[in-house]
Amino acid sequence: MNNEHKARATDLELLSHLNAFSWLSGSDKSSLVTALEIANFSKREVILRESELASNANILLAGTASITCLNVRSERVMVALLPPGPIPEFPTFPFTPSRFQIEAYDDCRVGSLGWEQFDNLTSHSSQSAFRRFHQSNLQQWYRLLLRGSSFLSLGLHERVGLALLELCADFGIDDSRGTLLRVVVSHRHLANLLEHLDRELPSIWRSWSGIGW
Repeated sequence: MNNEHKARATDLELLSHLNAFSWLSGSDKSSLVTALEIANFSKREVILRESELASNANILLAGTASITCLNVRSERVMVALLPPGPIPEFPTFPFTPSRFQIEAYDDCRVGSLGWEQFDNLTSHSSQSAFRRFHQSNLQQWYRLLLRGSSFLSLGLHERVGLALLELCADFGIDDSRGTLLRVVVSHRHLANLLEHLDRELPSIWRSWSGIGW
């Protein structure tokens, strides 16, 4: 019991550092952490599959996760990296073979609970918990849309620049030499951040944008 109490205290500290939940009161944060179902994931382990992404409110408390999907050769590739915070959901469409899922890019700690319980626990806050949580969905999809070459007719150099700026915003540390990344991203991973978006993202975005929250 003592170890569980220490773990919950650590999780509360982790949650308190997340800007996405800074609007919650201290009591709401404590109640939220107590209700979370916590799980740890090792590097490359699947955290959530596409069919599971919308069923619960999922929060990455620690570590770095990746959004992956299938490319035209049915190979699983990474299309985005996620810092600690709300894990965005991806709707399932029968006409797309992408099969988005969330994987552990390094060791991760994730908390989950049902949407109804999440809404009840945060109902005393001044802002809509459901609306604020889903803003992360819109932000993530907007970033993916920007990186697609068909959007704004951006060239390769501009799209690479956007990808690097995105990584710097989430994982950057200011340094006298510029901005340093707290995560290691290979050339192959950087290429994957751009490659898959040309083929399928525009059609998925048009379908998904008609869904109301």
